Amino acid sequence: MAATIEYLEGTPFQKSRAFSPAVVTEGGRTIWLAGQTATEDAAGKDISGDFAAQARRCFELMDATLRRAGASLASLVTMTVFINDPRHGDSFVQMRAEVFKDGRFPASALITVSHFARPGIVIEIQGIAVV
Repeated sequence: MAATIEYLEGTPFQKSRAFSPAVVTEGGRTIWLAGQTATEDAAGKDISGDFAAQARRCFELMDATLRRAGASLASLVTMTVFINDPRHGDSFVQMRAEVFKDGRFPASALITVSHFARPGIVIEIQGIAVV
């Protein structure tokens, strides 16, 4: 059975923060993504401590993993985002709005943490997709 996915309409604030208050799914397959981090870009360049570069790379790696499972970032229905500095929150929201240009935003949590598994990591994203 193919998945049906309904993105509940968000408030103006929720839309401005690029997330849906809820996403309702029925049928299909569920893909549970492990937390994704990155300290190197696609060319192998060190991006330790570079928030924007790491966030972009996390999205690229998540999309590649989802494509291996027959999906894409557009299939993401929820994400949990961990950042090391709350000052990165607004720039992350802008990036998320760019990734989900159609306004079909995943449900989301944005959490500030003090440490990650390795030095140089400043963001980690995990998610669930349905296809």
